[in-house]
Amino acid sequence: MRRKIKEKRTITPDETYDSIKVSKLINYVMERGKKNASRRVVYDAMVSVKDKAKVDNPLEIFEMALKNTAPNMEVKSRRVGGANYQVPIEVRPERKQALSIKWIIDAARNKKGKPMSEKLADEIISASKNEGDAVKKRENVHKMAEANKAFAHFSW
Repeated sequence: MRRKIKEKRTITPDETYDSIKVSKLINYVMERGKKNASRRVVYDAMVSVKDKAKVDNPLEIFEMALKNTAPNMEVKSRRVGGANYQVPIEVRPERKQALSIKWIIDAARNKKGKPMSEKLADEIISASKNEGDAVKKRENVHKMAEANKAFAHFSW
């Protein structure tokens, strides 16, 4: 019997920037259900992106950062004949966005010595310039997919 198809939840855009991507960023930054704290962190980060990058709209910088960190290919583990192969697969657009947001947040969390809003702003700015830890992560994922291209025929 087939499984029930999951309904996609609709996310409302945030009130300040009227963007679904920013509200997803807020949800990914949130820990232990503290949404107001994560809102404060994200909005402070956007303000400091605006100040540091000297632009009117920090949303453009954020979207450029998402575009620069989104992976095109990734590897997925497949078990074939008793052996595990890393099979390269193409990434769906929703997953691209989710991965790039996660990688930007993880890169910001791994830095030490500053408040989270500053670390997040620095990582967004560096990702928009095509540098930083989140972009390195994307490059590593692409290298893995390129190295395992020989196993692409196992993808089904």
